[in-house]
Amino acid sequence: MIGMMYLVLTAMLALNVSKDILNGFVLVNNGLVQTTHNFVAKNLSSYEIFDAAYAKTPEKVQKFRDNAYEVKKQTDLLAFEIQELKVEMLKFVDGEKSDALIPDGYSFGGHTTYEIDGTLIGAKDNYDKPSQMMILEGKGGVLKKKIEEYKEFLVSLTENEGVKKGILDALDTEDEKNREGVTETWEELKFAHMPLVAALTMLSKVQGDVRNAEADIITDMLSQIGATDTKVNKMEAIVQSLKPSYVLVGGEYQARILLAAYDSLQKPEIYLGQYQRNAVGELFIPDGGTLLQYDDKGRAIFKVTGTSVGEFKRPGLLQMATADGIKPYPFTIEYTVGQSSTVISPTKMNVLYIGVDNPISVSMSGVPMEKIKVSMTNGTINKIGNEYIANPTTPGVIARITAAAEVDGKTQTGSFDFRVKTVPNPIPKVGGKPGGKIDKSTLAAQVAVVAEMENFDFDLKFTVTEFSVSAVVKGFNQTKPTKGARFTDEQKALINSLTKGSKVYIEDIKAQGPDKKVRDLGVIAFTID
Repeated sequence: MIGMMYLVLTAMLALNVSKDILNGFVLVNNGLVQTTHNFVAKNLSSYEIFDAAYAKTPEKVQKFRDNAYEVKKQTDLLAFEIQELKVEMLKFVDGEKSDALIPDGYSFGGHTTYEIDGTLIGAKDNYDKPSQMMILEGKGGVLKKKIEEYKEFLVSLTENEGVKKGILDALDTEDEKNREGVTETWEELKFAHMPLVAALTMLSKVQGDVRNAEADIITDMLSQIGATDTKVNKMEAIVQSLKPSYVLVGGEYQARILLAAYDSLQKPEIYLGQYQRNAVGELFIPDGGTLLQYDDKGRAIFKVTGTSVGEFKRPGLLQMATADGIKPYPFTIEYTVGQSSTVISPTKMNVLYIGVDNPISVSMSGVPMEKIKVSMTNGTINKIGNEYIANPTTPGVIARITAAAEVDGKTQTGSFDFRVKTVPNPIPKVGGKPGGKIDKSTLAAQVAVVAEMENFDFDLKFTVTEFSVSAVVKGFNQTKPTKGARFTDEQKALINSLTKGSKVYIEDIKAQGPDKKVRDLGVIAFTID
């Protein structure tokens, strides 16, 4: 709006309208000066954001912050030189002691700075001296060169074509053709035949354009460090439990897998504490909260020691620096503390047998299997797959199995005692019978003597290694021995010679089990039916 007013007033000047138009320039100039002050305040806030970001991630922000402060240095210098040019023009035209010259209480580089009160200018309508100073004496050309150097400096700091174009347009110093088709220089276009008040207003506009260009490049730099929006440089797959990760048999576990994107160089401040909202709805933690620390991968780590059993919630705020200030993001950490327990159980029973691979299950709540160390007295124990195999050595002596694991720097243990026994003898059988009445033809048809384990949880195999067949035939006792489990022809002939009611004995039965020890299994007595 102020720019439009300036164009209208300039056009009206060409028509030689009344001095009221000159007073209109005073209003426009005041508006331009105020707008410039607003830009200065806004840009100062941007530099504060650079300082805050640098304090958190200096390795990321250093280069941009240095460039930003170089922009501030160059902009302040150019703005001061333009202001000094305005003061010089006022003194040249309105006199060294012009009433319009007002000290503003500031200084730059040791020089007192001034504001100009347009309402107090005595020679508002002087057309000659501003043109003389800016064109004939070359002050306008010097200003043009400084603007071009400043413009080139700003453009060199960005790759954003939109930002570049905005700066080039705002600080345009190109020569142009007038309505008669004659090429005029930038200084001629801006200051030729301009009354003092208009020339001063033009210089105020240039000051505003410089501050506007400063704001554009600073905003662009803030975006490059992620202060105007959220940028990321790393992505990671995250598994988020929707239900407790520890479930019982038959229970259900649910998890959400998502892609987390984050900036490993920017470390927002993360505080634990009960947050509230103030009168205007902003989130805050009344007592400040507890600041979380970061690990070497740029991730804030929450640690807690479980001191009591139960479910717990820890609220907090993540505070992110942006161009609009610090933005808080609320969160709540939920976790459960349970009573630690160790379970050691035999897969078959609470007895360990010598000479047998006894499978054992071992678990500790909340501890992965690979972190559990298991040991055994009166024997050895080894892990195979997801279970352990125990092999005791001495019967009648307790075998103690102990599990230990380090949890949060502390050793957690549990143990279980087992009785140790030898494997019981198998039952010798012929034709599936351990003795009793049997048909002669059925007995004679059998191939071998077998040794079976009855009512025993382990699947053990015993092999008969020798036995004898004995019977009384015609008043004489006859015995036919053999090695192995199979009946011989002589033994079968002896059985076939028996009559109904005769007694026959399968005796001296010996068998060998998995432990390779030979056991005496006793006698099988049959009566021929």
